[in-house]
Amino acid sequence: MLETGRLHRYNTLADAPSETALLEREYADWQGAAYCLACASGGQALQIAMRAAGVAPGDAVLTNAFTLAPVPGAIAAVGARPVLVEITPDLVLDLEDLAVQARASGARFLLLSHMRGHLVDMQRLMQLARDLGLVVIEDCAHTMGARWNGTKSGNFGLAGCFSTQTYKHMNAGEGGLLTSDDPAFMARAIILSGSYMLYERHGAAPPAAYFDAARLDMPNMSARMDNLRAAILRPQLRALDGAIADWNMRHDIVARHLAKVTTAVLPRRPEAEDYVGSSIQFRVPGLAPEAALGLIDRLAARGIEVKWFGRDVPQGFTSSHRNWRYVAASDLPQTDDILSTLFDMRLPLSFSCADCEVIGTILAEEIDTCREVAA
Repeated sequence: MLETGRLHRYNTLADAPSETALLEREYADWQGAAYCLACASGGQALQIAMRAAGVAPGDAVLTNAFTLAPVPGAIAAVGARPVLVEITPDLVLDLEDLAVQARASGARFLLLSHMRGHLVDMQRLMQLARDLGLVVIEDCAHTMGARWNGTKSGNFGLAGCFSTQTYKHMNAGEGGLLTSDDPAFMARAIILSGSYMLYERHGAAPPAAYFDAARLDMPNMSARMDNLRAAILRPQLRALDGAIADWNMRHDIVARHLAKVTTAVLPRRPEAEDYVGSSIQFRVPGLAPEAALGLIDRLAARGIEVKWFGRDVPQGFTSSHRNWRYVAASDLPQTDDILSTLFDMRLPLSFSCADCEVIGTILAEEIDTCREVAA
């Protein structure tokens, strides 16, 4: 790709499809979606999806209180107003609070974050969304390939948004993918991404007639993926199903060790959920902040890095609603209680299964030490 110099997605030779167009078609087929748009980042996929869905400045958009900053950041970037919804101890959206917040705010949109790879009961959620008149856009940055009752995440709502940033399930350093079965929506999204009216060069686009209005109504956001990133991603897509199996093997080894520790609580994995275990989360209820910091330090001394969502200030890839000053302050006691003792660890495929046995053993030993100190 570098030798050709044709890095821009529309810089093609004659009628040859670009790497980006090929990726779009291949990802749409893998996802089981009609259409796919390759974007510059997962955050851009979220912004484009909301604007193409009709989110306007000042609109209320519901989202999880437990997510990462790019999610409320995308809502703020389109001029909308994030409305945060409580989570459950299983780290998923609290559907009862969703109904309360939807009615109180008058929101018409839900940006559902499958945070850290945990799926809420998607059948119940979609029925509730229909009852409340909510348009659902799924943030699947952590659930590429996960399923609920056999349906892939991203295929429930109007659109699914995926990230190909470092640490995601496919890694191009940065990048995003947007999928949908709605042709009018996807035509608007493609124009928003900056197609320069070259939408016929997209690999998984709707028929040309759907662009008649969109091409004049939608602004150009210059949020395209380039051919170099697409060339990096295409081989990874072919290997993705095998990678998912390898992640889950590693996750389950560590989870087995943690399940033996009486003071550690793992999120419940319902039978309907087929997850992608590229990270693992656990809580130690009742653990004081000083003890949480001590646990992090002891694990680091033994070569294991974990994140803690109970910090007052954001650190690394963790933050909480208290750190997002561009979001109206919310009273979220249930979420705050859960996050105060929530720990998080990535499980990259560079870890062997033997490594994960050691990691699980050390985690269990150090969490037991917390109990002994507290006693």
